[in-house]
Parts: sequence; C-alpha cells; structure tokens
Amino acid sequence: MLDFTFNVFSIILVLTSLVVMILSIYIALSLDQLIRWLATTMILVTVWGFFYGLELASTSLDQMLHWVRFEYIGISFAPAVWLIFTLRYTGYRNWAKPGVLIGTFTIPALTLFMVISNELHHLHYTKTFLVTEGSPFPILGIERGPYYIIHVLYSYLAFLLGTIILWRRFQFADPLYKNQTRLLIAGGFFPLIFNFFYQTGVISPLGFIDLTPFAFLATYLILGLAILKYGLFSIKPIAHGKIMESLTKGVLVFNVHQRVIDFNSKVKSFCKDPQKIKIGAQAKDIFQSELPILQIFESPKEQTITFNPEGSDRTIRIEVMLIEDKDSERIGLILLFDDLTEELKTTEKLRKQTEDLQKLNDLKDKFFSIISHDLKGPIFGVKELIHMTQIGMISKEELHEMLPEVSKNMEQVAILLENLLAWASSQIRKEQVEIQEFDIIQLIEQQKKLLDRIANEKQIEIKIQESEPISVKADRNMTDLVLRNLINNSIKFSKPDSEILVSVEKLNEEAKICIQDFGTGISPENLQKIEAGISFTTRGVGHEGGTGLGLILVREYISKNQGRLNIESELNQGTTFCIYLPLA
Repeated sequence: MLDFTFNVFSIILVLTSLVVMILSIYIALSLDQLIRWLATTMILVTVWGFFYGLELASTSLDQMLHWVRFEYIGISFAPAVWLIFTLRYTGYRNWAKPGVLIGTFTIPALTLFMVISNELHHLHYTKTFLVTEGSPFPILGIERGPYYIIHVLYSYLAFLLGTIILWRRFQFADPLYKNQTRLLIAGGFFPLIFNFFYQTGVISPLGFIDLTPFAFLATYLILGLAILKYGLFSIKPIAHGKIMESLTKGVLVFNVHQRVIDFNSKVKSFCKDPQKIKIGAQAKDIFQSELPILQIFESPKEQTITFNPEGSDRTIRIEVMLIEDKDSERIGLILLFDDLTEELKTTEKLRKQTEDLQKLNDLKDKFFSIISHDLKGPIFGVKELIHMTQIGMISKEELHEMLPEVSKNMEQVAILLENLLAWASSQIRKEQVEIQEFDIIQLIEQQKKLLDRIANEKQIEIKIQESEPISVKADRNMTDLVLRNLINNSIKFSKPDSEILVSVEKLNEEAKICIQDFGTGISPENLQKIEAGISFTTRGVGHEGGTGLGLILVREYISKNQGRLNIESELNQGTTFCIYLPLA
C-alpha cells in the first residue's frame, strides 16, 4: 500500500514535471527530428523530477527506493541524450555511427542496472537510510558508493562536453544562433551548478534534498515556452548548414571585427591555404597575399570585383554584400566567390564561333557573286561566240584566232570551278580526309605539266629542284588542290621572263615543300588577312582576276592534314609559300 504525505517540495516537482512533460511531448510531436532529441532530454528530466517528487512525498524507506529506480531512468540517460542532441545540432555527421551511440549510452545503461541491482552489491549506494530528525517530513539518506562517483563524473562530462561543443561551434555565430545557443548552454550548464552544490553539501535543504531537478525543470520550462512562442528553432543551424553547402558559390561570412563566423566547404577551393578558413579566423590571415580581397575590408561596400590569383590562370569574381541590423548599422560582410574561368572560356569560344559564322556568311555571299559573275561571264561569252560563229557573224578563221584566248579563260574557269566545288564539299558535307602515303615529288611534277602552258604564255619557267623521292601522309586530292592553287597563284603574280622554284626536303618528321616566286609580293595588310582566314582579291600582273577562294582552301586543307603553312613575302621582291606535311 503506497503512503504519501505531500509537501511543498514534492508538490512543486510533481506539478512542474507534469507541465514540462506535456510541453516536451507536444514539442516532440510537432517539430522535426532534431528538436525531438532536445525534447527527449526534457522528458527524461521530467521523469527524474516527477519520481523524485513522489520520493519526497513517501514515508517509508522501501517506497522511496522504489521511486529511486524510476528516477534513474531519467538521471542515467538525460546526459547521454543531451550529448547526442548537441552533436546533431552542431552538424556532426558521424553522430549516428554505432561506435558513437554505443560509447555514449553504455555508462547510462550500466548505471540503471547498478541502481536496480544495488541490494546485491552496494556499489552505487553503500548505505541507504531514513532521515526524520530535523526535517518536517521523512527524507532518503544515502552514502555514495564507488560506482556513484563514476556515474556523477560521466554525467558532468556529458553535459560539459555538449556545452563546450555548442560554445566552440557558435562563439562567432550570427546573433540569431547566439541567442538560442546561449539558452541551450544555460539548459545544460546552469542545473549542474546546483548539482555541484548538492554533491559538495554547500546547498542542500534539510541536509539531503537535491535541487538539481528543480533547476532542470525551471530551465526547460523556459526553454520549451521559448521554442513554442518565439519559434526559436524555426531556422536551425543544421538546416542553415545544408543550405550553405547546396550553394554553387563559395561563401565567407565575416563579423564587424573581420572574423569568420560562417562559411561553406566550396569556399576552400578559392583559398591558397584552405586550412586557414575556420570559425574565428581573421581575414588578414586567410588572404594575406591576396591584395584585391584585403582591400575590400579597408572600406567595405557592396561591390563586385574580378581578379586573377597569383600563380593561377583562374579568373575569380567576388560579390561583396553588407550585413546590417535594423538600424542600418553594419554588423558583418558576406563574400560570394565564383570561378569565371570556364564561363569566360565559353564566352570567348562563342564569340569566336560567331566571328567564324559571320566570315562564312560573308564568304557565302561573295561566292554567289563569283558564280553569277566570274563563271557566268566566261561561259556566256563562249556561248555567244559559238552562236555568232553559227550564224556567220564570225568566220572560222577568226574563231581559230580567238581560241587561244578562250582556252586561257576556260583554264581559269576550270580552276575556279574546282575550288568552288571543293569549298562546297568542305563546308556543306564536311569533307572527310582520306590519309594515304604518296610521293610528293610525283604530285608536283603532275601539277607542273598541267600549269606549264599557262606559265609559258607569260614566259615564266617552273623549276623543280632535284630531290630523292619523298613520301608523305596526307589526303592526295586535297594536297593536289593545294599545290595547284599555290603554283597558279605564283604564276599570276610573277613578272614575265621570271621563274618559279619548287623545292622539297625532309625536315625532322615533316616534308617541307616550298614554292618561291619573284613577283609583286604580298603587302603586310594582306598577309594578316591570309593569317586570319579573311577572303580578299588582288589582280595579277597581267590583270588576271581572282576570287580569294584559293588561299582559304589552301589553309583549310593543310590544317585538315595535320600540316602547317608558312608565308614569307616582300613587296616587289616575291613570295615564298612553304607547306609542312607529315612524312610517311
């Protein structure tokens, strides 16, 4: 039969425990998992307080010891749950590992077992007795055993370790987190002061009453009301941390004293020494060699700067944002770091592609003009000549006299038509390169035979310097067109009674083919146009026309065959085109 004699101490404990218990259960059910660990700590403290209240209202020793066993469910496990909560709250990723959980809850489980089985070994309490003298109601008296000391040391260690974790993580934090962290620290540290006074006998009403559960219940009652009324944990550091880590930019937050109060992991990739970035670090220590960043702190203002870190080809953009309080007083600074290297490369690539497309579009327009003029004129001229011969306006003798000039024009038309077809194949169908091995000397001799007649008409001699057979690896048809265009170009700009020299030699792993003339040469402006791939036309020595297409094809075909083109020219002295192709 249970016998209770309630007193002011027991009534306060029982009623306060019930209120805090209801508050804790509501918080645990209403808020998320992180706050449930704090609510569980509060529930365990209420278990301690409630049954301690029943202990203080009991009149017999056996009844008191019965309630003590229930008290130790809360007394044993509250420090462990508090420690796990602080680990989760501060973002410790390995809090749920089996090793951490087992290590944290082993002592509490052993403590509860030692209390329940104390009558068998008396390691927790060496002696228990009833105190009636000097007290208005019976009180449980105890003599502490060796395991009791282990339990107290573990409880102090768990609460103090959790408090230190909170303080170290948020000593430089935003004021929002400082306020809630201060309240949490008070919830873990303030009751320990009363427990210390109880353990040392400094403050212990009636000799044996422990004020620790009173302090815990009062603190957690305030904390619970703050959570519900002010939404104290509506923005939690763990959620804040996840948001920070999800950002694609590096983030550094400084307080007014230029100390780091927050950052994300991405910002470390923007620092020469990532280990320097930590809570409380000074800006001047982190960026001691980065003058553009240090200048931000000299006169803080919202701005965006771009700089290239020393010894790196990266381009970094930093957005500076001021943190102000409600009175517009600056209380901090946010730096957002972004790597623009790839973005700038992409922008430059797009710009280049735009320029190339514009060049191709201009070239296309020009080629339509070529087709309508340079091809149409000679072909219609031959058509008209044939028609006039048929109707008798031109005799056969006159036609025979005109044929050499007609033949000369048609030679140029044939070269033009071949170039047009080659360009169309290259641009529209993306002509494929068929690499094969062939003797470059033989190919040059074939081109000499084809172009000798045009050269002879201007009294120009094409000379091929003697050389051993040299095989190259390239597309034969493309190389053929390149040689024909370059030799024809030399004929076009050579003076009568001059010569064109063609030489071939081995140079390392390349064949060097040079075509040298002694004609009008190329101006520096036109040389730059050739290098830039810009189409232009210049009339030859005999007023021969041109389309500007030949050299564009030459550059493109040589590039497709893994070769190089080098041009040396001097006005009125001549030009030398040198082609470098891979040796077979």
